[in-house]
Amino acid sequence: MKILVINCGSSSLKYQLLDMETENVLISGSIERIGLTISGGEENVIIKKDDKKFTYDKELLNHTKAFNEVKYIITESEHNVVDSFDEIDAIGHRIVQGGPNYKKSVLVDEKVAKDIEDLSPLAPLHNPAHIQGYNACLEVVGPTVPQVFVFDTAFHSTMPPKAYMFAVPYEYYTDYKVRRYGAHGTSHKFVSLRVAEKMGKRPEDIKVITCHLGNGSSISAVEYGKCIDTSMGLTPLDGFMMGTRSGGIDPSVVTFIMDKENLSPKEMDTVLNKKSGVMAISGISSDDRDICAAQNAGDERATLAHEMQAYQIAKFIGGYIAAMHGVDAIVFTGGIGENGFWLRSKVCSYLDYMGVKIDEELNEKTVKGAEAELSDPNAKVRVFILATNEELMIARDTKAIVEELKNK
Repeated sequence: MKILVINCGSSSLKYQLLDMETENVLISGSIERIGLTISGGEENVIIKKDDKKFTYDKELLNHTKAFNEVKYIITESEHNVVDSFDEIDAIGHRIVQGGPNYKKSVLVDEKVAKDIEDLSPLAPLHNPAHIQGYNACLEVVGPTVPQVFVFDTAFHSTMPPKAYMFAVPYEYYTDYKVRRYGAHGTSHKFVSLRVAEKMGKRPEDIKVITCHLGNGSSISAVEYGKCIDTSMGLTPLDGFMMGTRSGGIDPSVVTFIMDKENLSPKEMDTVLNKKSGVMAISGISSDDRDICAAQNAGDERATLAHEMQAYQIAKFIGGYIAAMHGVDAIVFTGGIGENGFWLRSKVCSYLDYMGVKIDEELNEKTVKGAEAELSDPNAKVRVFILATNEELMIARDTKAIVEELKNK
């Protein structure tokens, strides 16, 4: 079975075709700047095949044109991996926000698509783009190819009310669905299953804290295979400081700054989502590589940004250890989680009282994409670096739904 995984942004389309018999990636890539003018030499079409990368530029006015280009790449170009789109059994889509009702991946029909579009106010930067991607696929390949929605929020749907409710008037929950939803659920699910496999345990037998750390970051408490709490809230802004996001702050800061700076709600939203976080504290960049370089050069604000980040992450981990009455493993994943040896070391140093102890030499040597256990042999809590694979998780869910459909 061959599954095409699609992840659409407002002006981008990422794709990956997997052979599910082996779970190997046949081809992957992305198309950027959809609907935007392409200047000379701006190569916005990216193809990755057989560990090689190919790029070219092409102006594509909408997601339908972009998906047609993906279809051409996969079936007709010099990089083609199948002779016809008929060889592709299904398309799996990443969906950021599934709301309270979609607690698992589903086959898409008109009602599902409408429901996800209606949830756009909860994920205005993501859900509209996902629906554009779905409609583009439907227009190009028609209704005969099954399409599946895999929700980032689904993994977090096992949270109890005490974890997902906010202490605001209850009617905001009943009328507007205001509650904690979380994000990065597909990643948290993948690494929580993978760490159980690495430990030789069943997911139902261990307590794990998964740290997805990148430009956007979140942490989840996974108790016996189920998420019981997660750091992101109604939107991906909540939690701890990220590349350009503030994370959780005193709510009165929002109204105070709006009053002092005469900002509209939309302008304040931009401040918190795009002008805050590591970038704001360092004054340098939201890219962790730039922060590391500045910190190594002695920059005080870059050092402060890293210190704040590590401190906040450690507090979340400590809180989740209390919530689960202990922890068996802590997992670092994502761009910073896999690359940021300084951050891993600093976070773990806060947790030594819990029996967290890592091999510092191995921690510094481990490179992105590698799987490694960092735990000292005498440590009570095991610490891992694991590369996440959201596309594979999406493909697995899609495959399961399509097989169930065929067996009916």
